[in-house]
Amino acid sequence: MSLNGPELLGDLLARASKAGADAADAILVEHQSLSATQRLGKLEQVDRSESADLGLRLFIGKRQAIVSTGDLTKGSLDRLIETGLAIARSVPEDEFAGLADPDQIITDIPHLDLDDGVVRDVHELAASAAEAEDAARRAPKVTNSEGATAGWSRTRSTLAATNGFIGETVRSSHSLSASVIAADGGPMERDYDVDNKVRAADLRTPIEIGQTAAERAVRRLNPRKVKSQTVPVVFDPRVSSSIIRHLIMAISGPSVARGTTFLRGKINEEVFAREISIIEDPLRANGPRSRTFDAEGLAPAAGKLIDKGVLTTWLLESASARKLGLEPTGHATRSLTSSPSPSPSNIYLEPGALSQKDLIGTITDGFYVTEMLGMGVNGVTGDYSRGAAGIWIEQGDLSYAVSEVTIAGSLPEMFKQITAANDLEQRTGIDAPTLRVDGLTIAGE
Repeated sequence: MSLNGPELLGDLLARASKAGADAADAILVEHQSLSATQRLGKLEQVDRSESADLGLRLFIGKRQAIVSTGDLTKGSLDRLIETGLAIARSVPEDEFAGLADPDQIITDIPHLDLDDGVVRDVHELAASAAEAEDAARRAPKVTNSEGATAGWSRTRSTLAATNGFIGETVRSSHSLSASVIAADGGPMERDYDVDNKVRAADLRTPIEIGQTAAERAVRRLNPRKVKSQTVPVVFDPRVSSSIIRHLIMAISGPSVARGTTFLRGKINEEVFAREISIIEDPLRANGPRSRTFDAEGLAPAAGKLIDKGVLTTWLLESASARKLGLEPTGHATRSLTSSPSPSPSNIYLEPGALSQKDLIGTITDGFYVTEMLGMGVNGVTGDYSRGAAGIWIEQGDLSYAVSEVTIAGSLPEMFKQITAANDLEQRTGIDAPTLRVDGLTIAGE
């Protein structure tokens, strides 16, 4: 990847303006990746890719068009501009469309150390995958394997716009996963473990990942059915972040502007339990979702989305901010083929004071959730209904595996019933500790 992104995009935008665009921005994404998959003791697959793709957004007045290409030759880019302008002339006006104002864009881009400079080779990746799978397959009752995969990638993203913004980021990614199947005279059960880090040195060991995948698969063996009832539900950290994701959708600018969120009108009101705060830290070094600027060239800022239960902000890109008469919040993200939409970065629910054991220890009958299925959540009303699997809680202890149940409730009520444990680990960029929510309905037999 040897392209000069700022120069290429600067020339492209100048040509677009000369051809008739009133405003424009462009994204160039250069990507390299390599992965190796081991299955049943043998190297099964090696994938290598290298690409460079460009997305161009053009404006004629309040008309907007987005076009993209993987052909970066001059002739191809000229045709891309022509196509984009033709589309822009034919679409309806959008009074809220447009680039960020020049006085809004970031002028001092920070360095967040998002590339560790490590380049992995296929032999190293294959050895890591083999070690993870071997550790999983050694576990008692593990009878088969779906494989282990080790991967590496590096992505360089360049954004430029006619409002004067230009910025570039380089991000590395290192990953390792294992998925195995267990059996013990009954139906087979599958589970997995995965880790993904900016720095290779921060990955958990292959042995740990393999052993955890095996433990999780074995823990699911011989599941039972349970009767429908109302009980406390405890969400394992692997699934507790889903609660935050539902919040993100509810405070997303487009939903707020359309009035299609159960949190409409709730800004600066208490919507969570008072003990709950949800933090965003987009400038964390080596963070999995860190960003030095957003997809409109605005500065991201650390802050609290939920402060002691109180909703403090919406997530706004420029278009939804204009609709609401507010300022954008630096949350814009976009792909090569889409206009900006809001999304947070490095968001986590603050840990509480209790250990996971103490959080569960007072429950006579309850459900510990390790897997969520489906997306039965109504963003307008907050009605919540999702399939789940996990472990039944009896007299304060994890007892036996449970599957084929549905958890039902209401997100506004669930938010106010959350109790957080003290076991937060920031791994994915949207993270939460173990969470307990009392009074949920389990639909079983």
